[in-house]
Amino acid sequence: MAEQKGKVEISPEFFGPLYQFIQNEAITDIDFDGRRLWLSDTRNQRYPAQIQLPDEFVTAFTKRVANCVSKQFHKQSPVLEAETDTLRITIVHESAAITGRAICIRKSMPFSRLSRNGMVRDGYLSDAMINLLINCVHARMNMVFCGEPGVGKTECAKYFSSYIPSSQRVITIEDNPEWHYSMLNPGADSVELRINPVMDYTKAIKTCLRLNPKWMMLSEARSKEVVYLLEGFSTGVRGMTTLHTDDVRKVPDRMMNMAGNLRSENRLENDIYSFIDAAVLIRRKLKKRENGAFDLIRYVDQIGFFYRVNRENGCVLVLDQGEPTGNAFPDAIMKKFEEAHIADPYFYEEEQEEHRETEEDKHVEEAEEENEPLKEYVFTRDKQLMAVAEERAVYRTDPVQEEEQRAAYVAGILTDMEDEFIKKKRKGMTFIGKKQKAAFR
Repeated sequence: MAEQKGKVEISPEFFGPLYQFIQNEAITDIDFDGRRLWLSDTRNQRYPAQIQLPDEFVTAFTKRVANCVSKQFHKQSPVLEAETDTLRITIVHESAAITGRAICIRKSMPFSRLSRNGMVRDGYLSDAMINLLINCVHARMNMVFCGEPGVGKTECAKYFSSYIPSSQRVITIEDNPEWHYSMLNPGADSVELRINPVMDYTKAIKTCLRLNPKWMMLSEARSKEVVYLLEGFSTGVRGMTTLHTDDVRKVPDRMMNMAGNLRSENRLENDIYSFIDAAVLIRRKLKKRENGAFDLIRYVDQIGFFYRVNRENGCVLVLDQGEPTGNAFPDAIMKKFEEAHIADPYFYEEEQEEHRETEEDKHVEEAEEENEPLKEYVFTRDKQLMAVAEERAVYRTDPVQEEEQRAAYVAGILTDMEDEFIKKKRKGMTFIGKKQKAAFR
């Protein structure tokens, strides 16, 4: 049965004519505007599907979704939302959507759509800038990925978060599953927290800090939780988040607007410049083909670094309008690179990664050496216990004698119990309660 209470199952019976698009990995979004079905794909193309959705299917599909999530769907409750591990479904009632019942299905697959070769080939980001962002991760910098909705902020964050060493605990905080960190990085130390009615972003961030994280990934900073995110960063926890803005230099203002009155404006601004290290802006633009046609492509437009020195706040762009600016890194940022043994932030190769893994292995070995006295104690104790057991085994060489001793021992215990029973019975203490539990053991 495709329909199951509390769960949307991906099957032809449940999704009907939409199933073919659900299964197509090139399709990222499926939208129905009440009249036509529209598709978006990994090439950033958007076009109408060659099928029509019958009204009967739209009604039946809505009913199936509503039954799965146990929610009403009518004029008084015009928005219906459901999800699977890879889909986010939103349906808007025709009383609120005057063009007709609207359906939006957004796909978030447990793999990264970005690759190094693909980014360079498609003009998304150059080799040097990819190296720079990878080195930002290895230098444990706090990073914000910016852009308009649907531009691929989370996809970019997912790709670069894969360079976090597997031994560093990563905790993701999401309302809908998009990061899929544990699936993208099998074997990594990770915990995935989900937002729900009893755990909002603020509570999730506070809970995260109690779970010994090295990295905290917030799927999207939307409101006052940004204050608690900065507080987490101030403790030494590193992290990534996404944000809606059209310029990296607007990140501080955007965060201050979201925080409201939870913190004084000057103090919050200083915290932002102190604890946010890097910001990446992703945009879309039209690229002309040789045949004169245009493609809509995504690319990294800006990379900026924040700093606070001598009570002065600043931001330096090293990439603007998709081109290097030639600006030098702030001293505070360069210091972080140097502390991570990164001499040239624009250079990265696998040997560096192997060196870091060797260093981590060295720390593990040192920790094991510190535990050697404890291991020796356990070993010595086990040897002593084994020696005692052997002595007892040698002592009990005569089975008949051993059985006689055991019988005498048991008889002595029974005699003592009988004497105690008689004494307590005389005093009226033998049994207590309706269940006649023994008053003594």
